[in-house]
Amino acid sequence: MKILMLRHGQSWGNLQQRMQGHGEEALSRLGQQQVQRLGQRLLAESWWPSQIYSSPLRRAQQTAEQLRGVFLAAGAGADGSGCPLPPVQYDSALEEFQNGIFQGLTWPEAQIHYPELCQSLEATLDWLPIPGAESLIEGRQRAHGFIQQLLQRHMNCDHIWIITHQWILQHLIAALLECHHSWKIPADFTALFEFSLDRDRWHCSGHNQFNTELWQICRFNDASHLATDLRAAGQ
Repeated sequence: MKILMLRHGQSWGNLQQRMQGHGEEALSRLGQQQVQRLGQRLLAESWWPSQIYSSPLRRAQQTAEQLRGVFLAAGAGADGSGCPLPPVQYDSALEEFQNGIFQGLTWPEAQIHYPELCQSLEATLDWLPIPGAESLIEGRQRAHGFIQQLLQRHMNCDHIWIITHQWILQHLIAALLECHHSWKIPADFTALFEFSLDRDRWHCSGHNQFNTELWQICRFNDASHLATDLRAAGQ
C-alpha cells in the first residue's frame, strides 16, 4: 500500500498570516501555481491514485480538485491499466485544527481582542485550552481514527492521496508511525509525505515488525517541484 499525504497550496489566509482553523479561505494565485506544479510532477511520475481523500475545507478541496484536473486533462481519467481516476472523498477527520475564538485572526489581532489569553499562551509551553477550540487529544483521536479506517478499508494494491493541513498532518503521521507523541514537522505548501507499507503484514508480530523492507518512508516534506521563486514567495 502506498500512502501520499500532502499539504494544500497557499491560501489567502496563509498569505495574510491568519489562524484559519475551519475558515473557508480559497487558494491564492501563488497557491494555485504551487498545486499546478505538484500535479505536473505527480503526472510525470505516473503517481495515479486509486483513492483520493481530502479535507472538505475550501483550500484543501481546491487543491484536491485541481490535482485531479491535471490528471483528467492528461489521461482522460484512466491510467495505463484502464482504472478510472476516482472522485475526491471528503472527510472531516482531515480538517485543520478547530481553533475556536482565534479563527480568522492574525496573532496581533488576537492580542488586541484577547490580551490576557495571549499573554498566558506566550508565557508557557504547556497546553492551555482556547475557548471554542478542540483539544490536542481530540485532534489526535480523529487522526488516529482516520488512519485505522484507512488500514481497514484498503489493500496492498491501493495507492492513496490524502490532501490535508499542516497541523493535522503532524498527528496523521504520528498515528501512522504509531508514535506516542506528536512531533512538530515542517510542511511546505504542497509538500509530499510518502509512505509504503505491507498491509497484509500490518498486524504481524515478531521480526517482521522490525523489517524495514515492509515499512518505508519514501519522501518527507518534499516540495522540490516548487522553484526557488515560488517557495520564497510563499514564505
